[in-house]
Amino acid sequence: MSFLLLNAYGVGGTIRTTFNTAGWLARTHEVEVISVVRTREEPALPFPEGVTLRALVDTRGTPSLLGRLPSALVPPEDYGFRTCSLATDIAIAQRLRTLPPGVLISTRPGLNVAAADFVPAGVKLVGQEHMNFLSHRPGLRARIERKYPKLDALVVLTEGDLADYRRMLAGTGVRVERIPNALPVLDGKMADPGAKLVLAAGRLRLQKGFDLLIRAWAAVAEKHPDWRLRIFGGGEERPALERLVGELGLGEQVSLMGATRKLQEELPKGSFFVLSSRYEGFGMVILEAMVHGLPVVTFDCPRGPGDIVSNGADGIVVPDGDVPGLAHAISELIEDEDKRRAYGAAAPAKARQYALENIGPMWDKLLRELA
Repeated sequence: MSFLLLNAYGVGGTIRTTFNTAGWLARTHEVEVISVVRTREEPALPFPEGVTLRALVDTRGTPSLLGRLPSALVPPEDYGFRTCSLATDIAIAQRLRTLPPGVLISTRPGLNVAAADFVPAGVKLVGQEHMNFLSHRPGLRARIERKYPKLDALVVLTEGDLADYRRMLAGTGVRVERIPNALPVLDGKMADPGAKLVLAAGRLRLQKGFDLLIRAWAAVAEKHPDWRLRIFGGGEERPALERLVGELGLGEQVSLMGATRKLQEELPKGSFFVLSSRYEGFGMVILEAMVHGLPVVTFDCPRGPGDIVSNGADGIVVPDGDVPGLAHAISELIEDEDKRRAYGAAAPAKARQYALENIGPMWDKLLRELA
């Protein structure tokens, strides 16, 4: 059994959940993770025991001629396109054509559509969607509509995506199932509801909406100047976010902390967590926060956060893109410590619903039935 992953050496929700699933399946199967590229000596995230890691193209150092030419396999509309090249195209095709009978689980749309043309007879192809159906750009969606009928199964994360893809693939014979991302075993240290600290985390890119969060915080800061916001993550939007913090005069209250491999050590330091994304595939970081008893304030963006957070029970769900509403919800939790404590007490039970021992058997069942 193999997983096809763009970059097993990076940091992100897709990588974490792939490692979690691979580790679970390695209890009963021989499992290999195929990383299209290698960007460092060792994976940045803990790699599961009993799983083999194979990298196809080492992108450290000066690229080859083929490595400087754009990919023809991965659609330009896939956000992984820039990572790929003609060199990775050739490596993907060579590896997939020689896979032994079994199962290949591909982990993003660009790889799903590429793999559909190369897996040999005897290999069941399972595509995964870690981003939501509505977020795909027109060119990628057109390729999906052409290529996904070649899949044996498609695994999605939310009920909304389940309905959309079942509708799109009706009559093709492709099995579409919802299997949420699974949480690994995490340190259970609990957050401090009395801390005057709010946390956010994610790649610093437009999707994650940290610009919206910073604008909301400007309204929060006027009423609660003694509270602080820490945003963890690295990415291309950092210069723009730094300028925005400066323009709004929030330099003493908002800190861009950079990327960290120790987010689980940082989360318990906060009082609650905010997710301000414009769209999500699922929102794994919400569950990682809830493990530590952090209530969550989130936009009801498409898709995932509104499926996870129960409004008024373990957090507050704000209408999608409503920046004043986000500011109001943050202030509501700041001003009501009893509510923070009650929501935080309920959060770990929600996270346990997504524990690997609950999600792993869904994969066991799907693979058993495909075989």
